[in-house]
Amino acid sequence: MKKELIKNGIKVSLILLFAIVCTYYIYNKFENNRSIDYSSTSLDVIYHDTGGDEIDITKVTPVTDSVGLSTNSHSVTIKNNLTVGVNYIVKVVENKDKVLEDECGESTIPTSEIRISIKTKKGPNKIYNLSDLEDGVLLDTKIDALDKNTVTIRAWINKDTTLTPGSNLHYHGVIQILEDSNILAINK
Repeated sequence: MKKELIKNGIKVSLILLFAIVCTYYIYNKFENNRSIDYSSTSLDVIYHDTGGDEIDITKVTPVTDSVGLSTNSHSVTIKNNLTVGVNYIVKVVENKDKVLEDECGESTIPTSEIRISIKTKKGPNKIYNLSDLEDGVLLDTKIDALDKNTVTIRAWINKDTTLTPGSNLHYHGVIQILEDSNILAINK
């Protein structure tokens, strides 16, 4: 009886150890695939999505703002490494490299048809037409010393679009984080 109890205890311990090791490796595999690091002089920027800093709309699917706010999100964490506050800007601009690579300059969605939202941890969703943003600036704010802020960005086609639903028009954009001295956070 005692011998069987010890055998069962060892089996349960091995199963638990195996489960813990597997969970650790699975978590790290997904975490490493989704964290893309960028940096500037004083900011570290982490894009938590497999697409990194890219925003792509590959098909015209008009939706309301409430549905658009539930579409695929792009999460970005900005961390200040200094002991003083730093101003930073979040922009969405056309990804000219991808447009040239795909040779799709003739089939892009006009920015007047694209709705875009940004949400910070401290505020509500703010929704804009991409064409109404001055130089693509979504957020111009300050981050406190040694603090971090996560923003979530979503993009979708305006429900009142004049474009044909289902058409293969598309948009290639890129999220940029700039310090107050206009230093762009770049891939490490």
